[in-house]
Formats: sequence, structure tokens, C-alpha cells
Amino acid sequence: MTLAPETTDLKIQLRLGDDWFTVCDLNVLLPGRGVAALLPDGRQAAVFRDRGGRLYAVDNRDPFGGAAVLSRGLTGSHQGRPFVASPLLKQRFDLETGQCLDDETVRITAYEVRTA
Repeated sequence: MTLAPETTDLKIQLRLGDDWFTVCDLNVLLPGRGVAALLPDGRQAAVFRDRGGRLYAVDNRDPFGGAAVLSRGLTGSHQGRPFVASPLLKQRFDLETGQCLDDETVRITAYEVRTA
């Protein structure tokens, strides 16, 4: 994949409270694939870029299996909503809200994302 020159210096940032935290360069995100980012408090975020260029970030920890694996999950959409499916038990999580699409009682953290 070749990126336009004006996008190669961009950084991905997540909103953590009132501040923005830089997690990686935009050019490391391949459409449809996730990366794990270590946050200052020791948690991990799973960061994704879809084929349309939209960015998403959710908690990397699968609440059903307990492992930090959502960054390795498969992405897709259901009724127009982007999701990541856990590689462990295949539960799907909405990338915009963190809501589990397979169990309405479960939700993971979803982060606001920007490029800078």
C-alpha cells in the first residue's frame, strides 16, 4: 500500500480524559487490520483503519476470554455498523460504541480517535 505524501507524517491519537495521546504513525495501520497500543495506565487499545480510511479504537482486552487480542480480530460490518470479532470466541464489538453485538450486557471502552 502506498500512502499519499501528505499522510505519511500523520500520527494516530486517542483521547484519554482531557488530553490526546499519540499511539502510532498512520502509515502502520493497514486497512482491515488492527494494531495494539500500550496506554499510559498499562491498558491496551486496539486501533483500526477501515478500507474507507476511517479510524477506530477500542479496548484490546476481550471481556469474555480475558486476553488482550481484539487487535488481531476480524473486522466487518453488521447493519451498517463497523465491528471487530474477537479471535477467541468470535463475539463482535461495535467499533464506534464498544457495545457487544452478541451480548447486550457487555460493552468495552471505545476511544475517540484523530490524526495530527
